Amino acid sequence: MSIAPEELRKLGNTALLDLPKTAFFCSRHYPASIEHFTYLWALEQRAQHQCVLSGFHSQLEQTVFRYLLQGPAQPIIYALARGIQPNIRMEYGPEIKAGQLLFITLFEVDTITTSQETVDIRNLLIADLADQFFIPYVAPDGNLARLLQGLSAQSKPVLTLDVPENQALLLQGATLFQPSGILGRPSQHQKA
Repeated sequence: MSIAPEELRKLGNTALLDLPKTAFFCSRHYPASIEHFTYLWALEQRAQHQCVLSGFHSQLEQTVFRYLLQGPAQPIIYALARGIQPNIRMEYGPEIKAGQLLFITLFEVDTITTSQETVDIRNLLIADLADQFFIPYVAPDGNLARLLQGLSAQSKPVLTLDVPENQALLLQGATLFQPSGILGRPSQHQKA
């Protein structure tokens, strides 16, 4: 999937599209054991002001989004599976004005609900724009597992967590996320 810039509908700081972007995906149903290391990853992204790109759909993704929003100058690209509705500007006005948040979509404003088709298109857009992926958990044979098999995701680095369900992802070349210790804590070997 190759997206021309004029195909995107945007609200916010479009300069964020020029930054290196980490796509953050997590399957909707995930083991609780991954939460700690996912939050640690989010802490590191915020501390380093790394641009995070996501649809922020699963519960864990939404929690990380709310956390990232609290970081001053934290670049976030939020990809929607519907059109950009007027209430978004009111709800996220300060973050948009501060230049830390960009909403993007391929859909017109009259697309007000999401469907499996719009979610799949949004996920392809994220995969296309991403430079790398952080996927703490992928359900075997789920939508995310299929997305990672697509051309948009292939040959891009993938970080994941050490849980048995991610073994297929590791066999495909993903590497394990290891906390860097930048937050003043010694780096410990991950045990999810």
